[in-house]
Amino acid sequence: MPVIATNNAANAALNYLNNNSSSESSLLSKLASGSRIVNASDDAAGLAIGTQLQASVTTYSQDSTNVQQGSAILQTTDGALAQISNILQRMMSLATEAGSGQVTNNQRSQDINTEYSQLQSEITSIVASTRYAGQKVLSGTFLSSVNFLVGTTSADTINVSITSVSLASLGVTGSVSSSTTALSAISSINSAINTISQERAKIGAYESRFNFSLQDIQTNIQNLSSSQSVIMDADVAEVKSQLSSTDVKTQASVAALTQAANLPTELLRLIQA
Repeated sequence: MPVIATNNAANAALNYLNNNSSSESSLLSKLASGSRIVNASDDAAGLAIGTQLQASVTTYSQDSTNVQQGSAILQTTDGALAQISNILQRMMSLATEAGSGQVTNNQRSQDINTEYSQLQSEITSIVASTRYAGQKVLSGTFLSSVNFLVGTTSADTINVSITSVSLASLGVTGSVSSSTTALSAISSINSAINTISQERAKIGAYESRFNFSLQDIQTNIQNLSSSQSVIMDADVAEVKSQLSSTDVKTQASVAALTQAANLPTELLRLIQA
């Protein structure tokens, strides 16, 4: 019924205007942010799940960096061991030459052993100078037993352990200044070459594992990012469609409120008439 004291029509129109305006503001925020969940109240459960997925993606992204750094360390180590292996092969050649009877003692001590001792020094130099981020990789404890995180829990690790290298550990500290020491050196160098080959094979196995781990991590990042996007990202086309509909309702509410505000005046004219 028409009354003057209370403008029920205006109150109703104002209520719809507030609701439509709030919905329009929410939709505009989603469009501006690109997120389906701007406030926790939009989807509390979805926010919790999406945040967990986002955290997992962040963790796997760091795992990817860990694996790539681990591979770089192993490549650095393998490169140094490859050079040591080449040096040992040259030392084997020199020891074989020095152990043969056609070489004089003078040639052994002055010529052959001079190069042999220089190669020993070069092995020591390579061991001392091969570093990654300032850490020695062929000596010390840096790679004695190190865990690389490759998952989302502390148990998801790859343990790498590389044996320290030195002239003493390889058993090639002697000389080839005589045929006797040269023949003894041949056996020692053979053993050293086998040791280096085994270490390189172990490094190759680690690298293979790192490569497969990296592929798995990248797959997890792709799948989790896709799942997180479904929950957290706004469907622009859908939001835009809803915004257009809400905008029309808002304009209608404004028009209705304007009309309702004039209703008491119209009733007053009725009384005056």
